[in-house]
Amino acid sequence: MNPANPSAPDVLVLRPGHVSLAELRRIQAGGVHLRLDPAAQAGMLAAQATVQRIVDEDQVVYGINTGFGKLASTRIAHDHLADLQRNLVLSHSVGTGEPLPDPVVRMVLATKAVSLARGHSGVRPALADALLALANADVLPVIPAKGSVGASGDLAPLAHLACVLIGEGQARVQGRVVPGREAMAAVGLDPFVLGPKEGLALLNGTQVSTALALAGLFDAESVFAAGLVSGALTLEAIKGSVKPFDARIHEARGQAGQIAVAAAVRALLEGSAIDPSHPHCGRVQDPYSIRCVPQVMGACLDNLQHAARVLRIEANAASDNPLVFTDTSEVISGGNFHAEPVAFAADIVALALAEIGAIAERRLALLLDPGLSGLPAFLVRESGVNSGFMIAQVTAAALAAENQCLAHPSSVTSLPTSANQEDHVSMATYGARRLADMVRNTAVIVGIEAMAAAQGIDFDRVPAPGAAPPAPWLKSSPPIEAQLAAIRARVAFLERDRYLAPDIEAMRLWALRTCWPETLRRILPSSAS
Repeated sequence: MNPANPSAPDVLVLRPGHVSLAELRRIQAGGVHLRLDPAAQAGMLAAQATVQRIVDEDQVVYGINTGFGKLASTRIAHDHLADLQRNLVLSHSVGTGEPLPDPVVRMVLATKAVSLARGHSGVRPALADALLALANADVLPVIPAKGSVGASGDLAPLAHLACVLIGEGQARVQGRVVPGREAMAAVGLDPFVLGPKEGLALLNGTQVSTALALAGLFDAESVFAAGLVSGALTLEAIKGSVKPFDARIHEARGQAGQIAVAAAVRALLEGSAIDPSHPHCGRVQDPYSIRCVPQVMGACLDNLQHAARVLRIEANAASDNPLVFTDTSEVISGGNFHAEPVAFAADIVALALAEIGAIAERRLALLLDPGLSGLPAFLVRESGVNSGFMIAQVTAAALAAENQCLAHPSSVTSLPTSANQEDHVSMATYGARRLADMVRNTAVIVGIEAMAAAQGIDFDRVPAPGAAPPAPWLKSSPPIEAQLAAIRARVAFLERDRYLAPDIEAMRLWALRTCWPETLRRILPSSAS
């Protein structure tokens, strides 16, 4: 919020090459007014002048006055250059499927503007400004989710974005889908007549793949934090040992994520009266799903950290083709549109999501087994007449299995396109898009575990019907007690079987929160940027 005008959105100045993960999170959430750093304009104008000089001197340069892909050797006459760019945008608008979510489209608009503003695309600054104008007005191009192989850039989805700039295609304005021309009018602009290279610059690039992967990363951070909380709740419910979280164990190995997770869990449990209450319980070692939380979740954190580094770089990248280098007046063809880094990053986020859910599901199964947990069977007092959490665990298992299938790397899949000119592709767009399904699955699994763990803890606190109130119970740490209160604000103790689907949905939303304890937030990649 702007302190000078509380009703006005915050202004976020985008410095091409230096946009942080935290800033990208703000863009995704909306409610910020985006501006390009004025210093970027000089580089854009210089690159545009280089392109115009090539046209004026009648040089033959790919993407400026030639065909595209397999038609790169076809020279285009001066009087057809505008048609060339317009036809490129229209011919590539072949996406299918449901539209991309609004938060993703906001990031696509912003990162495409940042990419153009790097000064290597040869387009006029007004195009980048128009992209931000659409984002600021929440006039969002309708971009079908499917149709990109993540190699010559995200051609089809970005073509749908570019269509709006030329007055074609569709956009959402105040909840209505309107033609591109009307969308441009809504932000006070006329449709563009694209100049040399401008259509190609808009279509080339990895912005859709990157925005989808960033959305997956940000949500993965939330369910990661939720998974640490649910794991700590389960440890308290079964009266497990905190000794495996001793800093000395993790320092002896040296893995950074493992060390950070162990420290975070220790901080979560600091001050708990439950942990020291059972020194002679006879439990020698907890199952791996409890004991190895630092090792498993730490490895997940390391994966998220690596993916975050790659995606931040990519969100700031000049990823179209060819690129303009004004210091030598050269236009050089390359392959920065190939989204292999994004594909790999999406794949490792997928692996992390699958493992966060897998270990949470195993802890859930532990909670339901009285032989392992010491709690009533299926976490309900009168099991038999009541099934308790029995089938909620089946749901968790189904989703964990689904995630295992979805975690198969997309980056190892490649089908050639464009008559074998584009003979190796990344499939990054699918790889990033499937993260949304995996996040949803994992949030449900972790949410069910947290609800079940709260049930386990509350057996010592909630009297059975007709029973006397329990004596003052042992409290966990202040952070864990706060999480228990947050859970109970959403779902009630399960005294007998009831319609559980609404409770599971409430806990899914709990797992997707961003307001986690500081000890967790500080280790998340987007908080550290």
